[in-house]
Amino acid sequence: MYNKDMSAWSIAYSNLTSVGVLAFILGFLASRVKGNLKLPESSYQFISIYLLFGIGLKGGYSLKSVGLGEFLKPALTTLVSGVLVATLAFFSLGLIKKLSVIDRGSIAAHYGSTSLVTFSAALLFMESNGIFVEGYAPALLTLIEIPGLIVGIFLASSRGVANDVHWAAILKEVIFGKTVLILVGATLIGFLTTSSGYEKVAPLFIELLSGFLALFLLHLGYSAGANFKEVRSVGWPLGIFAIVFPITSGLLGTTIATATGFSIGGATVFGVLCASASYIAAPAAVSIALPKANLGLALTASVGVTFPFNLILGIPLYYSAARFLTELF
Repeated sequence: MYNKDMSAWSIAYSNLTSVGVLAFILGFLASRVKGNLKLPESSYQFISIYLLFGIGLKGGYSLKSVGLGEFLKPALTTLVSGVLVATLAFFSLGLIKKLSVIDRGSIAAHYGSTSLVTFSAALLFMESNGIFVEGYAPALLTLIEIPGLIVGIFLASSRGVANDVHWAAILKEVIFGKTVLILVGATLIGFLTTSSGYEKVAPLFIELLSGFLALFLLHLGYSAGANFKEVRSVGWPLGIFAIVFPITSGLLGTTIATATGFSIGGATVFGVLCASASYIAAPAAVSIALPKANLGLALTASVGVTFPFNLILGIPLYYSAARFLTELF
C-alpha cells in the first residue's frame, strides 16, 4: 500500500530531510571547508561489509515466503535489464568523442552494475514511508551486478582494443569478489536460517542498518566534495551523461518493472537499480579486464555526479514515475 496523498513535493522533502541524505550533505560541506570527516579505511571497509551482509540477510529471509515461480519472472527481467542498461550506456557514451572505446566500456560496466548504498537508501526510504517492497528485491541487486559488468567489458574488448582480456580472471573477480560473494552468501544464510536464528541477529544487522548507512553516506559525501574539482575537470559532456543517463535508465527500469507486475515500491527500487552506478564491485573487475582504462573517469561520474543526484532527487523521481505508471497501466 502507499499514501496517494503524498505529493511530489512531500516525497522530495521526505527524502531530502532523511538522516542519510543530510549526513551526505554534511560530509560534502565539511570537505569544501577543509574539515576532516572522512572515515578511516578500516571503518569504511567494515561498514561496506556490514551493509552487504545486512541487505543480503534480510533479502534471503524474505525469500522464504516467495515461491520460485513468483521470483523467476523478476529475476529474468533483472538479467535482461542489466544487459540493456550497459549496452545503452556504451553506445550513448559514443556521443562523447574524447572518450576512447576502452573508457566507454569501463564507464558502461560501472553503470551496468549498481550501487549498494543508493539501493539501501531507496529501501530505507520506502520503509520509512510505509511503502511495500517485494521481499526478493535484495536478490535482484545481486543478479544485476554480473551481466552489466560483463557486457561493458565485452563491448570494449570486441572492438579490437582490448583483445588481451582474460575472461577467467574477470569472471572470478565478478563472482567471487567481495560484493557478490557476501550478498549471495548472506542471502543463502537468511534463506536457510530459522526464524529464531534470524531474530537473534536482527537487532544488529537489521535494526541498526539505517544508522550505519548514515555513517557511510557521511563518508561518501566527504569523498564527493573532495573530488568536486575532478568532476569539473572531466568536462561537461560526461557530467551531463552522469545525470541524463541515470534519469533515462531509471525511468526505463521503472517502466519495465511496472509492466512486469512489480508493486509501486518494488518498481521504484528496480528503477534505482537501473539508474545507479557501481563504485565498489565495478572498479575491481574493470581494473583486471581493462587495465588501460581511466578508472578516474568512471568513479568521478558515478560517485561525484550520479550518486548524489540519485540520492537526493532520483529516488523521489522514480517513485513519482512508478505511481504514475501504475495508475496508467
